[in-house]
Amino acid sequence: MFTGIITDIGHIISAEQRGDLRLTIGTAYDTDSVAIGASIACSGVCLTVVEKAHGWFAVDASAETVSRTAAGLWSAGSRINLERALKVGDELGGHIVTGHVDGVGTIVSSEEIGDSWKVGVAAPNSLAPYIAAKGSVTVDGVSLTVNDVCDQIDGTALFMLNIIPHTAAMTTLNTLSIGRQVNLEIDVLARYLKRMEDLRAA
Repeated sequence: MFTGIITDIGHIISAEQRGDLRLTIGTAYDTDSVAIGASIACSGVCLTVVEKAHGWFAVDASAETVSRTAAGLWSAGSRINLERALKVGDELGGHIVTGHVDGVGTIVSSEEIGDSWKVGVAAPNSLAPYIAAKGSVTVDGVSLTVNDVCDQIDGTALFMLNIIPHTAAMTTLNTLSIGRQVNLEIDVLARYLKRMEDLRAA
């Protein structure tokens, strides 16, 4: 489990296609405190540490993971948001995040409002029912609050976010150019409520 509060911006040193995609990720984390087998959220994707040394750790991303996450994310040189797994007793500063990406969104607008950025994200129709104004959503691993949501005729949803300067400085969300794809994870409560609703309707 994670909280969506980013604690480091890493970068992909290398991406080597083996049976899976072996990613070597540069980090400021003290890797002496990172165990082999530990879970680290990488731009919202829960991945397992399989190798490490000072200043870096390695993970394996399966073909399924690559196919279901934002295009271009797993390339050498890419900057990624990092968060270590939640420990019992840690402050829950964001919301409960599982590290399981539910879908891919696209940045469709970005506008400066004061010192912040108002960002519009198009979500696929499979996620539209789960996104609500003032609800939580995870974007590239970052816990954010939905300001507003507008359902589209084609069944997709356009939702708006406000990125404050601190969030932009501490994450990769300072580079949200129009057309960029982002990993989305819906609120876990919304996921279970939808499942219960589907079962009642069956």
